[in-house]
Amino acid sequence: MAFSNVVSAALSGIQAEIIHVETDVSNGLPVFHMVGYLSSEVKEASERVRTAIRNCGIQLPPKKIIVNLAPATIRKRGASFDLPIALSVLASMGIFHENSLSGTLVIGELGLDGSIQKVSGVLPIVRKAVQAGFHTCIVPKQNETEGGLVEGISIVGASHLREAFLHLKGEQKIAPYQKEMEGSGEGKIRLRRVDYSDIQGQEAVKRACEVAVSGGHNLLLLGPPGSGKSMTAKRIPTILPPPSLEESMEITEIYSIMGKVDEKYPLITERPFRSVHHTTTKAALIGGGGIPMPGEISLAHGGVLFLDELAEFRRPVLEVLREPLEDHLIQLARSQGHYTFPADFMLVAAMNPCPCGNYPDLEKCTCTQGQILQYLSKISQPFLDRMDICTEAPRIAYEALSAPKPQETSEQIKERVCRVRELQKERYSGTQIINNGRLGIKEMEAYCVLGREEEQLMRRAFSSLGLTARTYHKILRVARTIADMEGEERIRPPHIKEAIGYRSFDKKYWGR
Repeated sequence: MAFSNVVSAALSGIQAEIIHVETDVSNGLPVFHMVGYLSSEVKEASERVRTAIRNCGIQLPPKKIIVNLAPATIRKRGASFDLPIALSVLASMGIFHENSLSGTLVIGELGLDGSIQKVSGVLPIVRKAVQAGFHTCIVPKQNETEGGLVEGISIVGASHLREAFLHLKGEQKIAPYQKEMEGSGEGKIRLRRVDYSDIQGQEAVKRACEVAVSGGHNLLLLGPPGSGKSMTAKRIPTILPPPSLEESMEITEIYSIMGKVDEKYPLITERPFRSVHHTTTKAALIGGGGIPMPGEISLAHGGVLFLDELAEFRRPVLEVLREPLEDHLIQLARSQGHYTFPADFMLVAAMNPCPCGNYPDLEKCTCTQGQILQYLSKISQPFLDRMDICTEAPRIAYEALSAPKPQETSEQIKERVCRVRELQKERYSGTQIINNGRLGIKEMEAYCVLGREEEQLMRRAFSSLGLTARTYHKILRVARTIADMEGEERIRPPHIKEAIGYRSFDKKYWGR
């Protein structure tokens, strides 16, 4: 009987931390004791491990077994430590030599029969293993495709505890996971049944969506019920440019932590589109918990967060969006540490102009002026300042529905969007900027230069619309995108006029 050390990993927010599972088997009162700042589910591992080992035909000796998960300063949670604890105990008993685990990281949950169950967060853990210099990672069989997305490490998928320790003994080697020659690294692409060609009319709304996606701008759709706001917003994923491989890996890591990846096609090759119900909480939106986990904002990272019925959200919930929209990340402080979650997303929101939805048509609107003001006041000025584009979605005319005309498809719009995005990528190469929506003040001085006529136009708009410094810069960013869509090197008056038109809702509805 002796001491053994098996390496595993724990998730802290979205980061993986190396954990050493140390086991000592010695003379003393028969006990199986675990220490190391453990959550309740990790403490329960002792019963799962003892039963799984017994069901593999191995009897634990009547000895004092102490298991320590180090370092003790990191909180351990989840059931992914079951397999490394079991292997550490078996190595201490001399079932196999500890050196066979040299350079190997182990994760996995055990069933009472010894079967190894699927766990969450395999992708960030395997990437951490590569960074730490490990050459092999033993994972549950169901997770081997996910682990195989990472280059530079051998992934061994085990389905049973007995299979794992026989592999380490050298008696029955498990073949490392091999990627398929064709289709490897490609995620499952969902068949989309929606298209912008489904929408009749609303050309101005579709134009605003194209401008927003082309520059990565936030978008607010305002109009009466049934005007197609939600229908239009839900088709935005069909015109989003595809993510790069690195972006796909970053998105997949977040979904891996939340246990939301497909076993067969783990790599997410489409930009996420998260539609949030108006009853959501602040913690569900930004993330939270004793050990914080990503929320809907982080799940929308690299894609779109859609808030339908915006005015029905509680105001404190909307206010937590303000910092992520500016900083593109979420920072949470807890007693056990600080956590940073990615939050680079495009916000799309839709709302009615009043409780009945018919304002400003006073012939149909049944709301009092007080009701309208109370309804609109749920959206604060600082929040509105962060919306780059607002467009009205008017009621659709009968003629547009009774005599439909061929409309542009999503593929045609997407082709133009990708061309504009590629132009921005070339312009900002060598910087941290990826699109016009992320332009900083210094960069705007270089890429949003205005002539005399454009300067006078902006001066008049600043005074008449009562713009803030933030909204002034947002107009310039949107104008830069419109110029790119027109193939113009410089921003011209028509580009600024269209961008200003997307801010005129402040005066019309909020009177400010």
